[in-house]
Amino acid sequence: MTPSTNALLSIVVPLYNEEENVELLTARIHESLEGYQYQIIYVDDFSKDNTRKVVKDMQDQKVHLVALKKNYGQSLALAAGLDYAEGEYIITMDGDLQNDPSDIPQMLEFALSGEFDVVTGIRQKRKDSLVKKIPSKIANFLVRRVTKLDIKDNGCALKVFTRDIAKDLNLYGEMHRFITLLAFLEGAQIKQVPVKHHARHAGVSKYGLERVFKVVADMMLLLFIRKYFQRPIHLFGILGVLLILLGIMINFYLLIVKLGLGEDIGNRPLLIFGMMFILGGIQLFTIGIVMELLIRTYYESQSKRPYRIKNITIGGKAA
Repeated sequence: MTPSTNALLSIVVPLYNEEENVELLTARIHESLEGYQYQIIYVDDFSKDNTRKVVKDMQDQKVHLVALKKNYGQSLALAAGLDYAEGEYIITMDGDLQNDPSDIPQMLEFALSGEFDVVTGIRQKRKDSLVKKIPSKIANFLVRRVTKLDIKDNGCALKVFTRDIAKDLNLYGEMHRFITLLAFLEGAQIKQVPVKHHARHAGVSKYGLERVFKVVADMMLLLFIRKYFQRPIHLFGILGVLLILLGIMINFYLLIVKLGLGEDIGNRPLLIFGMMFILGGIQLFTIGIVMELLIRTYYESQSKRPYRIKNITIGGKAA
């Protein structure tokens, strides 16, 4: 396929123990993007095998290796690659050969049309085990139910971003699973495209059933960020005020019982609940104020990247 633009493409691929896959992946990217201007950015997340050596030994001038100082996880490895990328369009994919680089040109057509900021893949006939499919289905269901974003496959790593959207993504923790949702919250127009999916070529999967709990926890965090990140006092303050009012009503009722009816209220559990509601409400309101101050500090502080790079090589030589 003849490329319709001379724009530089950046293919960002986080790597962790992928020494058996990276050479074949590189060859397939070259085959799929023949005629395009592009750079391949491999971000090695402190692999324990010979992944870094294999990448350097290829001595491929299109290959950039960003070596991290320690294992930060896929989200921060991806963030390091996005920060380093120079292309007008930035493509992300996994390093295990489950994504097929031959799908990139068709996805680029939608991005180059100017109508979409993000083009994301929908994996057809997934070759994954239930251990990977279950958390993915949970995440997709939650995103559809609690947001206005109807995404069929949040877990597909093969995506094409415009430069401005990719550079504005703040990835941390394990938010790479919701990178499409993060882009949507930044105002991105999103297109979904069916893509091929293969079984892992070599190596072992890094995922387990514990991802289910991480998916739920990250989803709750994203919901908070979406609705209350810039105004946390609206969440904690309102809840705090409601609890305080409930506690005051209970205690006022007990006061009437004590003074009006002359009954003993010292041993009533309701008195304890009334005091707990008041104290809990004060704590929530205080948390809201503290978070308001933290948000102000967040916006006013200088940005600092949450990862550290050991070295960068291009074509096997130090950059």
